[in-house]
Amino acid sequence: MSVWDDLSGQQAAIEVFDRAARAAHGVSADATAMTNSWLITGPPGSGRSNVAYAFAAALLCDRGGCGVCPSCQQVAARTHPDLTAVVTETVQLDIRTARELVERASMAPMTGRFRVLVVEDADRMVARTSNTLLKAIEEPADSTVWILCAPSEADLLPTIRSRVRTVGLRVPSIEDVAGLLVRRDGVAPALAERAAREAQSHIGMARRLATNEGARARRSASLDGLLQLATTGEAVRKAAELLVIAEEDGQAQAADRDERERADAFRSLGLEPGQAVPRQMRGIIRDLEEHQKRRARRGQIDAVDRILSDAASLLRDLLVVQLGMPARLVNEERRAELETAAADRTPEATLRAMDAIATTRTRLGANVPPALALEALLIILAKRA
Repeated sequence: MSVWDDLSGQQAAIEVFDRAARAAHGVSADATAMTNSWLITGPPGSGRSNVAYAFAAALLCDRGGCGVCPSCQQVAARTHPDLTAVVTETVQLDIRTARELVERASMAPMTGRFRVLVVEDADRMVARTSNTLLKAIEEPADSTVWILCAPSEADLLPTIRSRVRTVGLRVPSIEDVAGLLVRRDGVAPALAERAAREAQSHIGMARRLATNEGARARRSASLDGLLQLATTGEAVRKAAELLVIAEEDGQAQAADRDERERADAFRSLGLEPGQAVPRQMRGIIRDLEEHQKRRARRGQIDAVDRILSDAASLLRDLLVVQLGMPARLVNEERRAELETAAADRTPEATLRAMDAIATTRTRLGANVPPALALEALLIILAKRA
């Protein structure tokens, strides 16, 4: 067993990082294999953070990532004293977090050879944040290793890109993702295959669809009736329904975490659950609640983006049916619905709707209200010719 076992379809990247870890531990004499600043790129769901933490575990484990020792288990739980994991739960990675990272990067390791800093969403850094990290990434201490994750190199400033070694990941196959779900999560093969297919090989989303019945129901509801829209009124009503689904999806993901964080905060303050918070401690709880609100906003935006991805997969399937292509359908279970819709609209209309999804994403990125962006999209989708 090793930390690399659950990384599906990324053998080339595994070889790069395993070779680097071996060089870092002196097992290999390859002086060029290891560097102290890395960037892992790949499309959403390709497993960027999984690869990053596997590499971190391999660096912090005396056996190069055995997967079973206390060090590897601490990395898996994100509790290792020499690991700093940054998960950007809000829209942007703020300057305060960047300064804390720089401070931690200057500290010596507590238990081993390295101090590892993983930034999962480095693409969410604004220019000021990136510039704060620049010096630390450019000239890290020998014992400090930076691992940044982003969809592509273009998502980071050129000054950052030029100072890291980039390793690109590929989209894993449906079979790779389904096999991982069966092996790691005990999911039935048929459900694993469907989840991997409907998630379009996005590992995290595939796991969620395979293990969460509510997530599957919300995805199905978001696609219901999309291809039957015929009027502006129907489009506006469906947009409102999609917004409700996105809110429910975001809340479902955040509810358990919010409650757990609140309980942890009360416990750290020496308070019992439900106890009135003393005035001098209210600022701490208020800061937590503000953070949770910012995270909820990102959660809703992410949920809308997932709906757009699912809608894009449906339109892609529609175009496949319209053109008589032999490609596998993402939404195979909706084949009859797709064949009916294919006879009722032109391929040109389908392509316009697919372009409209890209426009909708651009609008959301520019802070257009999701309701308005979705309404505009579905009005275009309702046009048949």
